Amino acid sequence: MEKYLRDRTAIAVFILPTLLLFTIVVFNPILQTFYRSMFEWDGLSEAQFIFFDNFTRLFQDRLFYDSMYNGLLFAAVLVVLQIGIGTFLVLAVTDSAIKYRKFLRISYFIPVVLSITVACQLWLSVYNGEYGLLNKFFETLGISYRQDWLNSEKGAIFAIAVVNAWQYMGYHFAILLAAVKSIPEQYFEAARIDGAGKVRAHLSITLPLLVEAYRFCFVLAITGGLNAFANMFIMTGGGPGTATYTLTYMMYRSAFRVNEFGYGCASATMLVVQCLIATIIINKLFGRESVTY
Repeated sequence: MEKYLRDRTAIAVFILPTLLLFTIVVFNPILQTFYRSMFEWDGLSEAQFIFFDNFTRLFQDRLFYDSMYNGLLFAAVLVVLQIGIGTFLVLAVTDSAIKYRKFLRISYFIPVVLSITVACQLWLSVYNGEYGLLNKFFETLGISYRQDWLNSEKGAIFAIAVVNAWQYMGYHFAILLAAVKSIPEQYFEAARIDGAGKVRAHLSITLPLLVEAYRFCFVLAITGGLNAFANMFIMTGGGPGTATYTLTYMMYRSAFRVNEFGYGCASATMLVVQCLIATIIINKLFGRESVTY
């Protein structure tokens, strides 16, 4: 094996197919998008080269900044709910004192297998201002608090983010559960011998050893929030007004509603840059050597 690891030709032979596939499937579309962002094109007539005019217009567009802000809010909600609650659920189902742990593990993952359309239709009923389950819940408690949740300019983006967080929390739960299961039991036994309780053991052992899993979960949650589209497309259509626009929705609107494909590609390019910056920052914040047991 060491002989092959020293052989550059052998390394190239193994790496080349994957590198070629990555270039065709990922890198080439990104370059094509950036190239097309420098044209004014409606999808039918001849494209006109305008260099960086689309980006100049983008940076002067209030909707661009609103969309970026909404994407960051969406990502923040996903981080708090998917990773925060996901961690709590993992610690709960790994506690031997909790009954029906196998059933709970399956239950937490069920929303992931649902179609996003089904999940959105379900929550549309929950959020409905007239007969929605959420308003009925407050009414049952005797609280006179009724909201048309998806028609609130400030609250709609949070309401939609909760739907996405609920549906895909199971992914983060599965990742974190696998990471916790990989921690040797001897560490916890040593902690118990030293007199550490469950909370102290989790703070000193479990959470620090989940750094690599958290790094992956943060990348998924934040880039997923920045890329959010399907939930707002189904539930609000970007509304009320533009209150639930993200860069992905702005890209869709530019390219397929107002036929400004070049401007849509400029939005897509900025989305790629935003996700790349977020990933780099996460890797820097979680930068450390891999944990080995």
